[in-house]
Amino acid sequence: QLQPVESGGGLVQSGGSLRLSCTVSGFTLDYYVIGWFRQAPGKEREGVSCISSSGGYRNYVDSVKGRFTISRDNAQDTVYLQMNALKPEDTAVYYCAAVHEESTVQDRCVLTRLIYDYWGQGTQVTVSS
Repeated sequence: QLQPVESGGGLVQSGGSLRLSCTVSGFTLDYYVIGWFRQAPGKEREGVSCISSSGGYRNYVDSVKGRFTISRDNAQDTVYLQMNALKPEDTAVYYCAAVHEESTVQDRCVLTRLIYDYWGQGTQVTVSS
């Protein structure tokens, strides 16, 4: 079974940057749509960004537009989330999720939790003020 693994979280000051990575072992990500979600204490898990299997379509929640960038390197089976200008409200556990492209609209992605079949364990991002 495909198992995403996140890395790159940590503690950073407000205004700082982090780059999260999502990889898998034993599978290729070429045919998978990837989403990044986050969950802060006491809050619902929300979609942050997603990228189509080709990388040609990207989607962001309004609160991170202009600050976060999602990208993928299919040769390395890795998806990245570059997070700049971080704010304390970005503090959360960040999860990588995957769904096969056949289960989605061609070359599109959505930030809906229920769409995604495979989830990582999460990586903590803490932004201090």
